Amino acid sequence: MRRPLLAAELNHKTVTKVDVREIVFAPGQETGLHKHPCPVFGYIAEGEAVLEVEGERPRILPMGSAFYEPAGKVIVRFDNASHCEPMRFICYYLLEGEQELIEMLPQTEEPEYVFIAD
Repeated sequence: MRRPLLAAELNHKTVTKVDVREIVFAPGQETGLHKHPCPVFGYIAEGEAVLEVEGERPRILPMGSAFYEPAGKVIVRFDNASHCEPMRFICYYLLEGEQELIEMLPQTEEPEYVFIAD
């Protein structure tokens, strides 16, 4: 049996190397604001994730879900949705030559509010 999980257009991207990683997040662990210089595909092997790509709504990814993080897009959230259980996932980084896998971005600060008395 073959069950389709995900398909994504790479827009003629040249891939010279695939780096596959198993990653385990502790309960409640958050990735933080980041992006990837390459397309990233993944599979949730255990637990449940929350994925939010900038400009899109957050999505819950239960165990058995496949996901895609486009190259250069800001990933607002990729977090363990559970505060009780670890999450284990597999990532496939589609690289062109030598590239870093992830670029962590500075967290945006909450806007400062100024109250004006009437």
